Amino acid sequence: MSVRVLGGIALADFRDRVRRPVYAVTLLAAVGLGCLAVPGADSRWVILQIGDHRGVYNSAYVGMATALAGALWLALGGFYVVRGALARDESSGVGRLLASTPLSTTAYLAGKLLSNVLVLASMVGVLAVTALVMQLARGESTTVDPMALSLPFAVIALPLVVVTAAAALLTEALPALRGGFGNVAWFFVWMVVAVGGQGPGAPFGGIGVHEAVESMRTDMLAQGVRAQGEFSLGFTYVAEPLRVFEWGGFTPDADFLLGRLVLVLGAVGCALLPALWFGRFDPARGRPGRRAASPEPAASVAHAEPVVLWSAAVERLPSGSVRTGGSAWRLFTGELRILLRGVSWWWWAGAALISLAGLMATGNGATRVVLPLAWIWPVLIWSRLGTQAHEHGVQALLAATPRARRRLLAEWAAGVFLTAATGFAPALQPAREADWHGVASWTGGAFFIPSLALALGTLSRGHRLFQALYLPLWYIAANGFAVLDYMGATRAAGRPALLHPLAVGTIAAALLGLVLGAGALRRAVGREA
Repeated sequence: MSVRVLGGIALADFRDRVRRPVYAVTLLAAVGLGCLAVPGADSRWVILQIGDHRGVYNSAYVGMATALAGALWLALGGFYVVRGALARDESSGVGRLLASTPLSTTAYLAGKLLSNVLVLASMVGVLAVTALVMQLARGESTTVDPMALSLPFAVIALPLVVVTAAAALLTEALPALRGGFGNVAWFFVWMVVAVGGQGPGAPFGGIGVHEAVESMRTDMLAQGVRAQGEFSLGFTYVAEPLRVFEWGGFTPDADFLLGRLVLVLGAVGCALLPALWFGRFDPARGRPGRRAASPEPAASVAHAEPVVLWSAAVERLPSGSVRTGGSAWRLFTGELRILLRGVSWWWWAGAALISLAGLMATGNGATRVVLPLAWIWPVLIWSRLGTQAHEHGVQALLAATPRARRRLLAEWAAGVFLTAATGFAPALQPAREADWHGVASWTGGAFFIPSLALALGTLSRGHRLFQALYLPLWYIAANGFAVLDYMGATRAAGRPALLHPLAVGTIAAALLGLVLGAGALRRAVGREA
């Protein structure tokens, strides 16, 4: 395998990805999290602590805190950034061109893996610079130790991003995980790794934090410091500002470095494993009985219904004002059909079971348990909002219509209808009990979710950005973090939610206004051009 060919594949893919909005969004989120990892001395919100203590903000501690927080975020958000390399080559036709070259499947997968690693490693590099800036900004220690600052990024963050890059490639090559289900599954895998990987018995050293924590404990004991509590890695509110101790960093031993190396080599092996079955877009290696020569008929069938529906919607928007309610209704139903196109029977069965559970739930069970289940179930359908016109190549057709804003509103209304329908049963209990605070919280969530999905889908023109942001937001709200509870799941009966429904509704309106404004600006620029 030529190193030049491998590098060419990786660099071309890397340049393409770093131009995408989702890269910038994920990078900014990582930098923001890196800043939060080094809060002010009087802050009550912390990410890294040992009991009621934290380290002095020197190079070793700032580097470790930023590397851990950033690596965990990149293992989640970065997965959605780099995933989709194989799908892009297939949809663009590049894969067919590569299939006609002598390039081996192993070399192709290695190039894609290297590209994934380069994308995520570039974010790690920005995080390292962020750590340096935060150390100087906090001012507790202005002596910069480049080795102590960079070591956590090299031995903790980089191995994790290699694993993430390999997982993104592997799930794309597995038929069962190729679609949106793989995106959702990774979130729960990430949670297991983030929690279980901190323990001393984690395979291959887990996320690599245990050795660093033990080093901190040793330094604390040497300084006569006794921490009240255990090590915590995560966004936590503390009653009092943390006290400090001096930590000089840790020197990884041979066993630790060997575990990191084995982790990286295992990830590379998993990424190259699909070479055993991946056809690399070669029709001759497709399933028996399929005609290898032309995928166009299948593609045309897959795109036929959306194009027909959108064409019908365009025809119902004449150049004059649409005044009849029937036209608006037909446009809404057309968008709803597009949104729900291809949803399988098992999804409907699951939605029915969740609704039945909502009708049977007692006490706080409807809003505390069933409502979060109801509002995670359609996540893959919500992620279609704002993306399908671009995916099916009809955005130019829709942009030329005189009432494009009406179509956007109809698409948003279809998302609101889906959200309300899936969460209707859990909403009946607060309505029966005249708990209007609960009804208001539910209403705010029903408007917020499709507004967020439409805004992120329009921004990124893909499904993954919404999935990457909504899944952790849902998890935080469902697990009792009241500050971000957009659905009222943590609200006590008869009392308002900590996150007021009016604030949620205002955010939803702002997101919808952003989408409408961006569409109007895009059309205005197009007319001037």
